[in-house]
Parts: sequence; structure tokens; C-alpha cells
Amino acid sequence: MKIYVTGLGVVSGIGIGVSENIEALRQGKHGIGKVTLFPTALDVPVSEVKHSNEELKQLLGIPPQRTVSRTALLGMVAAKEALEDAGLNQRTLQHAQQPSQHTLQDSQYTQQDTQHTQQDSQPLRIGFISATSVGGMDLSEHFYESFKENPERGRLREVISHDCGASTELIASHLGINDFITTISTACSSAANAIMLGARMIKHGLLDAVVVGGTDALCRFTLNGFNSLMILDKAHCRPFDRSRTGLNLGEGAGYLVLQPESSLRRTPYCELSGYANTNEAYHQTGSSPEGDGAFLSMSEAIASSGISPEEIDYINVHGTGTPGNDASEGMALQRIFGEHVPPFSSVKAFIGHTLGASEGIEAVYSVLSIYRGMTYPNLNFTNAMPETGLIPETTFREGIPVRHVLSNSFGFGGNDSSLLFSATNIPQGTNL
Repeated sequence: MKIYVTGLGVVSGIGIGVSENIEALRQGKHGIGKVTLFPTALDVPVSEVKHSNEELKQLLGIPPQRTVSRTALLGMVAAKEALEDAGLNQRTLQHAQQPSQHTLQDSQYTQQDTQHTQQDSQPLRIGFISATSVGGMDLSEHFYESFKENPERGRLREVISHDCGASTELIASHLGINDFITTISTACSSAANAIMLGARMIKHGLLDAVVVGGTDALCRFTLNGFNSLMILDKAHCRPFDRSRTGLNLGEGAGYLVLQPESSLRRTPYCELSGYANTNEAYHQTGSSPEGDGAFLSMSEAIASSGISPEEIDYINVHGTGTPGNDASEGMALQRIFGEHVPPFSSVKAFIGHTLGASEGIEAVYSVLSIYRGMTYPNLNFTNAMPETGLIPETTFREGIPVRHVLSNSFGFGGNDSSLLFSATNIPQGTNL
């Protein structure tokens, strides 16, 4: 069974929505700057979404007094865009709950929608699988400021959002999804693993459509935690460059809608043709120097797709900008592709490392790479690292043939995931 990508939604430090993100990538405008969301003694650059929680609530139609974590708010914005992009809006979900016929005169539906027998006669089982590593920590931090001063103080409703699953439940409720809801938290590979789980559930006949991806917000706990690991760059990060010294953290959310052919409402962007997750368990936070985990996840994803390595046109690398990751990932690339490594780049100098959301956002970019024939620049690259001598893409390219894109997402503990997206043979504008 083929799994198609039918909807895209994204919010990041370079924009809200697919259009703003594409335009920023095209113009080479990054979102890296000083921390403004909370007070901190750390002087390190980050990529913040340029909207306050109050502005996000207004955008979503949420009452300003309602307590919602920033992680959930970012996820709501991106997931809603993806769901509507796929033609599975609130009306569709109500239709799924109480099936009813709709007509050609209904402005919410196109002729393609009404022609699909399954959609008209059976409710769609729609799932929501969301990844996060931060959860509602931003609210928990606010609670403990008051609680430390006086154990009788502090708003408990800020604590109940701490759990990773709380943001998932809030987003699903906002979307009106209740057929299947679950949360994935495997550090920086979380969103990739959410995408894989969604694909597997469709293949096993458990869902007809699924919104998959991840969301994470910046908070003091995360910033201080990564600082304690001594892997934050005090300047703008430089993935795959000889001078790289660390990463810049970011925040945002990215979601795809996955569907089988039987439930399509629109011509898909592309196909999710392969995927793999491996765990090398080399170190709690580091990758093996030889890139064993990255090598295995990429190799297995390519093998599962049925294509050869030579057919891959572009690689969205994990490329955090840390000395260890980039050297390890570079070694893995050379082990697979030899002297013919395909064009590749890291977008983390644009959006920062968004942790549990990273592959949600970067999967959106990878799909757009195929759909629009685009590859993205690896900002701040000057000199190749001596470990591999690899040179990433440094300019934005558009209107080029891109049929297969490999996208990497590697997490702490060696939890490494790779996704492979491929162009579909379904012509654009086909009535479904």
C-alpha cells in the first residue's frame, strides 16, 4: 500500500504557514536572534516564532484567559493548516462523526470530494500523532516561580499541561479529532517516528487518514539543559562547516497529513516511500564517530523504498552544527554514497534545532522540495570540515527535477530516523 502526503502545515522562526516559510527560505532570511520570550542570563542566539502567546491565541480564536502551553499553541496553528490543506477540515470531521451526503452546491467541497464513494458513504477514521520533547514546560516554569516563594501559591492548571501528552490532547481537541490520539517523545527524532507510526497504522488498516508531526516551544529548562551539555553556539550556527562549535535552539511545529489512495480528497504532494528507525545506543547524547546509527537508518529507509541510493536527488541532513553530529552524519553519508553524495543541506541555520518538532518542520520542507523542485541553502558554510571534505548546497535552487528526498532526524541515545519521500505518478489536477 502506498502512503501519500496530502496536507502540509508549518510554523517556525521564519514564518507562520507554508507560504511564509518558503519565501524566507527563498530569500535566505533566517530566524536566529536574541531570546525575548523569557528572562535568561544566557547570551546565546535562538530561533523564536515571532508571535506572542496572546497573538497565537487570537489567531486561533482561543479566549485570552484560557491557559494553553506555547507548545500546544504552535502545534494548533500548524496542524490546522495541514488538516485544511488536505481538505479534511472541521466539516469533514463532523461528517466523520455523523455521515451525511453533501452536494455539489456545498461551497465547502469540490467536485473531487463528492465523487469519492468511500468518503460519501463511510466515516473517515482520522488520527492525530504528535511528537514533543518540551511539552508544557513553559507553564510549569511559571508555576514554580510562585510555588517556590510560597507552597500555597501557584496555579495548578499550569502544572497539568506539563506532560507531553497534554499538548497532543489539546491540539486534537482543537482539530476535532478523536478516533486515535497518541504522543511520541524520542528526543530529536520524535516527529519522524510519529510520521512512521502514522504510516504503519494506515498500512495496517487502522486509520484512513492521520495528522503526523511535532511541536516544541522554547523554555528556560531546555536552554539551560543544552547549555550544560556545552553544545550551544554563542554565534549563528554553521552546520557542516569546519568552524562549527554547536547548535542554536529553535521552536515551532510541522505536520503532514498522510492518506492511502482510497481516502484521497486531493492530488497528493508526494509519497512517503520509505522510512526506518534504528538505535545505535552508542552514548546518551552523542553519535558514534563512524556514524553507525545514521548509516543504518538511511540504509534501511532507502531499502524499504525499493529505490537505489543513486536515485536520491537531495538530502535534508540532520546537520545540527555540533562537531560530533556533523562529522558522524558526514561519515555515514560517505559510507552509503561513496564519492557521489547527492546534493544536501541543513536548514537549522534558518530555524534552529526545534528538537521534537524538527522532522515535522523539515518533513514539510522535504515534501515541498519534491512538489516545487526546490533545494535549500546551508547557511554560513565557508570551509569543508576535514573529517569528510563534504560541501553542502549553499544557494536556493528552484524549478529543478527532484523525485526522491531523504530526510534525517537523529535523537539522543542514538535514536536515529530517516524518511524517504518520492514523487507520485498521480498527475496534478487529477479528479479523485
